[in-house]
Amino acid sequence: MTKSKKPEFRPNEFVVYPAHGVGKIISIEDQEIAGFKLELFVITFEKDKMTLRVPTHKATEVGMRPLSAPDVVTKALDTLKGKAKVKRAMWSRRAQEYEQKINSGDLMAIAEVVRDLHRTDDQREQSYSERQLYEAALERLTREVAAVAGTDEAGAQKKVDEVLLSRAA
Repeated sequence: MTKSKKPEFRPNEFVVYPAHGVGKIISIEDQEIAGFKLELFVITFEKDKMTLRVPTHKATEVGMRPLSAPDVVTKALDTLKGKAKVKRAMWSRRAQEYEQKINSGDLMAIAEVVRDLHRTDDQREQSYSERQLYEAALERLTREVAAVAGTDEAGAQKKVDEVLLSRAA
């Protein structure tokens, strides 16, 4: 391990913040908060119209990470091709687990949620809460796929949809 705890993030770089997904560091600024001088990453999430300030020394502690490598994205897309693994637990317990996976920021875990909650036309209808979790996971997945591939979200969405449809065929 390196001696320095300070992460190597730079302005104009995309990062993944676990609770919000893919954002872009627009600057690193110094601010005085409650009498303490802090160095902060200023991260913007375009789609959510949100700006987040994260202390540089806490970035790795809160789970902020660089975008996944292209091979990890490929593995995540391969995960989507697998058979859905639905546990026989109560829905509230499963929903909690799905929520944790989505907020973990781990691309593989998010891909598992998309795989497990994806429904084809011939399957039963999703409940409202199931659809909400599915859409949240799908959005996180497509945003990261788009950022890694350097394409727009629509292109990434199409790619993810193709993988999901190939599974159904």
